[in-house]
Amino acid sequence: MLSGRRLDLLDPSPLDVEIADIAHGLARVARWNGQTAGPHVFSVAQHSLLVEAIGGAFEPALGAAGRLELLLHDAPEYVIGDIISPFKAAIGHSYKVVETRLLAAIRLRFGLAPAPSAATQRLIKRADRLSAYHEATRLAGFAEAEAVRVFGKPERVEASLDALLVPWPTAEAQGAFLARFHALAEAGQAAHAS
Repeated sequence: MLSGRRLDLLDPSPLDVEIADIAHGLARVARWNGQTAGPHVFSVAQHSLLVEAIGGAFEPALGAAGRLELLLHDAPEYVIGDIISPFKAAIGHSYKVVETRLLAAIRLRFGLAPAPSAATQRLIKRADRLSAYHEATRLAGFAEAEAVRVFGKPERVEASLDALLVPWPTAEAQGAFLARFHALAEAGQAAHAS
């Protein structure tokens, strides 16, 4: 990693996980294999910010820890990339094992439980699905009918998503991801201290 850490993908240690490495990597990993409209890729860092915003709109009372869960839901992709779902299915179980171990190390590094609760998993999946729908229709060339068939009928969300659906330059995505992480981490520490 650029931080100088050596991360063992088969046995990752939370001590080798740095948020700067995650932000750097996610800002450089393209969603949709880079097949999106615009002069910049739509990065996993920006997707993570979108999922966090959607999840927060679905659950306005969600605390900083819950929002951090949303923000970090795809964090392993800073190392393993964003592999499209059909290819993940073809690869099978071995991919999921590596991803799960890495996510557990990331979660422990930042003070989250080894696995999210069932309610949090449902919220992440719900926000991720709506994010994918909007990305597909606004950036990846899907017709609405096709997106509904793949991702389901989109839920309404009480938040403006427009700014988050314009692909940003890498440095902007990296900076925004880091800033949001630090804001949530500080809010979580303040809530825990009181």
